[in-house]
Amino acid sequence: MPLCQISLRAGKPESYRRAICDSLYQAMRESLNVPEDDQFMTVTEHDAANFRHGSAYGVTRSADLVYFRIITFDGRAAEKKLAFFEKLAELLADNPGIRSEDVFVNIVESPRENWWAGHSLAQPA
Repeated sequence: MPLCQISLRAGKPESYRRAICDSLYQAMRESLNVPEDDQFMTVTEHDAANFRHGSAYGVTRSADLVYFRIITFDGRAAEKKLAFFEKLAELLADNPGIRSEDVFVNIVESPRENWWAGHSLAQPA
């Protein structure tokens, strides 16, 4: 039950934002074994003055940079997370055409007892 927060510069069409969400969902399904229809995402757009980035770590980023913060249950192996990062970058390159240099992902892990799923504590998938 990942909770996904997606941040990008304002001005992209709805189809572009939808493609980002679709690519994220597909990458989570394929790499992190997220259940079908487990989609909890928000997209936040920022004007240029409120969206900053640099070229740290030898990566030249563009105005098309997208930040992903994914809060999820703890316990996934590092290999699964790496496979997810790679799959997400691949899917975003295909649609909507985001360069891998412009994909910035942070996974924040949280114990299951910290989650409420509408009517009960989150249960194992």
